[in-house]
Amino acid sequence: MAAALGGQVLLEMHSDCSLVLEATGLSKVYDSGEAPVQALRHASITLGRGDFTALMGPSGCGKSSLLHLCGAMDRPTSGCIAIEGTPLQDLDDAALTRLRRTRIGFVFQFFNLLPTLTVAENVALPMLLAGVPKGQAEAAASRWIDRVELSHRRRHFPQQLSGGEMQRTALARAVAHQPALLLADEPTGNLDSNNSARVLELLRELNQETGVAVLLATHSAEIAAAAKRVLRMCDGVLLDE
Repeated sequence: MAAALGGQVLLEMHSDCSLVLEATGLSKVYDSGEAPVQALRHASITLGRGDFTALMGPSGCGKSSLLHLCGAMDRPTSGCIAIEGTPLQDLDDAALTRLRRTRIGFVFQFFNLLPTLTVAENVALPMLLAGVPKGQAEAAASRWIDRVELSHRRRHFPQQLSGGEMQRTALARAVAHQPALLLADEPTGNLDSNNSARVLELLRELNQETGVAVLLATHSAEIAAAAKRVLRMCDGVLLDE
């Protein structure tokens, strides 16, 4: 089945699978340095369509490591991950790249916008890399830029934006290709309180409007309270609150 945004077909969807993320027994050991570092210890988590879950814990507790594994940016030392029923261990690097480009969206603390591209170009780029026709990608980017209230900034470059505007651009980029899973790693960490509140409100609205499953990592109880479910992490162990 194909998904439509504003009447146009964008990307292959897998809406028949209500379980978006299933991660079981994840452990991650980093061998670089003098001694191995165990970042995750037998972590398990599931997210269905429309779920909004926060991972809360101090810096270094394993939140980012878990997000990187769930986002197919790294492979676990042990354990299994499936996205919409597809086991990631069965995919080669090229297939993992396609999965990231089509089914997963990412929002980071430091925005990760390309400085030589405009707002519109930054939002459209992931769709172009995924093979979406240029006109279709640009039209979708334009709709999402309007959705995050940046229509007056679409031709501006990142260095011309405020921090809040850069993060709203990053959010539009993360959802424009209609992912099943949105991973947000400290998305308000570089924002003031007003911009933090606006970004969180947009995350809630997009979660409700599109059904995208959101997994948000934060060290702040106030930020975590925006989610429907809060999980705590400590020393690489995932604890249900």
